[in-house]
Amino acid sequence: MTQPSVTTDRATAPVRAEVARRRTFAVISHPDAGKSTLTEALALHARVINEAGAIHGKAGRKSTVSDWMEMEKARGISVSSTALQFAYHSGASVDGRPGIDAVVNLVDTPGHSDFSEDTYRVLTAVDAAVMLIDAAKGLEPQTLKLFQVCRHRGIPVITVVNKWDRPGQAPLELMDEISTRIGLEPTPVYWPVGIAGDFRGLLDRRTGDYVRFTRTAGGSTIAPQEHLSAARAAEREGDAWTTAVEESELLSATGADHDEELFLAGQTSPVLFGSAVLNFGVSQLLDLLIDLAPPPRARLDVDEQPREVTDPFSAVVFKVQAGLDSAHRDRLAYMRVVSGVFERGMVVTNAATGKPFTTKYAQSVFGRDRSTVDTAYPGDVVGLVNALSLTVGDTLYSDKPVQFPPIPQFAPEHFRVLRGSVGGKAKQFRRAVEQMDSEGVVQVLRNEVRGESAPVLAAVGPMQFEVVAARMKSEFDVDAQMEPLPYALARRTDAESAAELDRQRGIEVFTRGDGVLLALVSDRWRLQYIQKELPRLTLEPLVAAAD
Repeated sequence: MTQPSVTTDRATAPVRAEVARRRTFAVISHPDAGKSTLTEALALHARVINEAGAIHGKAGRKSTVSDWMEMEKARGISVSSTALQFAYHSGASVDGRPGIDAVVNLVDTPGHSDFSEDTYRVLTAVDAAVMLIDAAKGLEPQTLKLFQVCRHRGIPVITVVNKWDRPGQAPLELMDEISTRIGLEPTPVYWPVGIAGDFRGLLDRRTGDYVRFTRTAGGSTIAPQEHLSAARAAEREGDAWTTAVEESELLSATGADHDEELFLAGQTSPVLFGSAVLNFGVSQLLDLLIDLAPPPRARLDVDEQPREVTDPFSAVVFKVQAGLDSAHRDRLAYMRVVSGVFERGMVVTNAATGKPFTTKYAQSVFGRDRSTVDTAYPGDVVGLVNALSLTVGDTLYSDKPVQFPPIPQFAPEHFRVLRGSVGGKAKQFRRAVEQMDSEGVVQVLRNEVRGESAPVLAAVGPMQFEVVAARMKSEFDVDAQMEPLPYALARRTDAESAAELDRQRGIEVFTRGDGVLLALVSDRWRLQYIQKELPRLTLEPLVAAAD
């Protein structure tokens, strides 16, 4: 009776071994908290790049690996998510477990709140998150929103207080703010030696030792670090060390010590202090991620049944991106492997259509650079090239059928009519609109009155329109003109209600690219009036960006 189980265990052992090596996470933050700089620093410490780009968007400095669009380089912000995969050998854990040769899948997220829908998609594809906080500003609105998404999805969070090399708040005040504002109990693993603006090193609260950092020119290379005993640290740093030890003891007295079970349950968050631009605390963060963050786990399908990591291959498409390479008009669909082994060239089934899909061109992604990948395991992010039939939220599988819950689209709040400004480019215009729609850069709405030549773009934030205009020009040589529409709300409706709604003042009905009917409404008062006077009509709220 036990033989089949033993045989199964032997067959799945290689998959389980590879899964144990994987760590897939995203970095979330408010704009300008240093997210892309930290992403670059993590790649530097994993020794997959030789020199960090430091702060992007500054004259004479390099742009970061993860920011490749011209708009990102010019403004110094991230407006699109990207994936970086690299190997990293972690140090031994404090409890004596040896380090492992890990495979890190880091999915960088847009920093600006206008692109929170793209960030939400990324958070459906990761197992953990790093919440980056500015030492001076503390918790900011976009950070709070994204944390709530992590909480809703059960994603454990590691907190990094960044920019400790600059003046900022007192560390205990920041811990109080995290605890009171989001109800997440901070459990610092590394505590700063030196006040904000005088960052000397870190007290390892698990061992009591001191990690002392030395600055490098511009922070472009790995900062040398020296490990000292508590006694040596006291001699070297004096009062700064004494203060750090006293504060650490106060944290222990209040129960603020790391507990792995509470962390994975989403009740606590390990904390460390660092400076991404100086590369201080970055290797400690990498080791924490490998040591504490969970490897890939089973995922629930639409019927709330678990798809185990050892089940046959399955994956979820969480992003579609074109324009990565101006020399080739290809399109990349990012999929997160959920279960089983992916092998390049295998024929899989798209659960949405029931049609087969051949994965001949599969690539591992590192920012804008790509290389062919032959095999991937649960947790890995793989780019499928020229996947024209795939859209965001699609489930791919082999052998054992499965379909995962769809990724919801957010409720748009900004609406503009799109027109091409130059005649004779109707074909390029249509191709550009189709591309933006399929990628989810914006939501594209159409109706018979406006026709194909004047689709309506719907967005969470107005900067999405700027991305559309910039990409239509650079990738399709189309000069796009956009005119604002007098609508502020979107509600889902149905065919039975559409005709009546279209006759109402201040309302216009459109069909979204996925076939959903949306009623655009001029303002909340008009919506309340229609709901009161015509309660039989369907006007259902969509997922809000802050949900």
